[in-house]
Amino acid sequence: MINNIWEENKRCVQCKNPACQRGCPVSTPMKEVIGLLRENNIKEAGRILFENNPLSVITGLICPHEEFCMGHCILGIKGSPIQTGSIEHYTSDYYLNCVDFKPEINPEKKVGIIGSGPAGLTMAILLARKGYDITIFESHDKIGGVLRYGIPEFRLPKKILDKYHDILLKMGVKIRPNTLVGTVITLDDMFRDGYKAVFVSTGTWKPRKLNIPGESLGNAFYAIDYLRSPDTHNLGDKVAVIGGGNVALDCARTAIRRGAKEVTVYYRKGEDDMPSSKAEINFAKLDGVNFRFYRSPLEIRDSHVKFQKTDSDGPEEVSYDADSVIISISQGPRSLVADSTMGLKLDRLGLVVIDETGRTTKEGVFASGDVVTGAKTVVEAVASTKVAAKYLDEYVTQKYNLQ
Repeated sequence: MINNIWEENKRCVQCKNPACQRGCPVSTPMKEVIGLLRENNIKEAGRILFENNPLSVITGLICPHEEFCMGHCILGIKGSPIQTGSIEHYTSDYYLNCVDFKPEINPEKKVGIIGSGPAGLTMAILLARKGYDITIFESHDKIGGVLRYGIPEFRLPKKILDKYHDILLKMGVKIRPNTLVGTVITLDDMFRDGYKAVFVSTGTWKPRKLNIPGESLGNAFYAIDYLRSPDTHNLGDKVAVIGGGNVALDCARTAIRRGAKEVTVYYRKGEDDMPSSKAEINFAKLDGVNFRFYRSPLEIRDSHVKFQKTDSDGPEEVSYDADSVIISISQGPRSLVADSTMGLKLDRLGLVVIDETGRTTKEGVFASGDVVTGAKTVVEAVASTKVAAKYLDEYVTQKYNLQ
């Protein structure tokens, strides 16, 4: 890997106005990073990456680079773009291994963070470095949110999230696992107990239904539930995955790795219309996943799934054998926090309503990430959280006269 990264560093032409940076949602300064690596200053390169994007070691692995930085690299016009993701991950991983974060914590600057997915982790690190007294409320037993419970190990090793757990503790962040805010603890309880602000980053954990017959059968599963604990699911030999996003492909590739003999992804449109990245489609094919396009599900049964063809002039039904079915057509947010909080407005999709600064309709409550936008990329969650962190900091310091 190191040889590949070194060669990629040498290939970079150091553009005067780097298009890769303009194409990145968090404006990652890869030109500067690569320049530092050429000077053998990896620690400074890692520091720059981390301060720009606290999750750079993660986005270096799972970001759709072909849409962002690599997709804008000028070398990609006539040849191969710089493999910026590999450079970002290697450099960031090195930096996290050699730096201690021990800021001075001001107990008066108390902020609660609900959820420890991409947005929650980003907010915790940004505010802790400013001396905030942070408590993360996580509904699962470990931090990471969708990073841990929605992305397979082969794409994102869990040891990286364990490393973030250790970093947070060194930064003085408190973590309350297995705590679902909105059931017993509420936002009002938190403000009563001295929190100056609360950040909501609860993600999207509610599966979207197909609303077809057979969805309640014992061989039908929702993608987000399957990925949370694939070892608890008995899928059988033939698996049908319904959906066309990256989550659907994660399910299909996971099922292959867990012993399914035949896994087929069914999508209602063509391959070019799939919302998943081209790279993930190619990886799925490489893993042996089959694809059937222009198939819209009509009914799930114990041994097969009935579809309607969507590429023919008239209605035509077809059936395909399947021991189990994984439904992956997106997911939405749970409403526990809003249901237990007066004045916190949701839109028609159940997403938290915010303004351009990340403020919600309730005083002192900010939000970003998937609970605001619906399912997006990790780097987009980081970008929106950086904005929210800036204005949350301004709100607390000005309202309570704290520095």
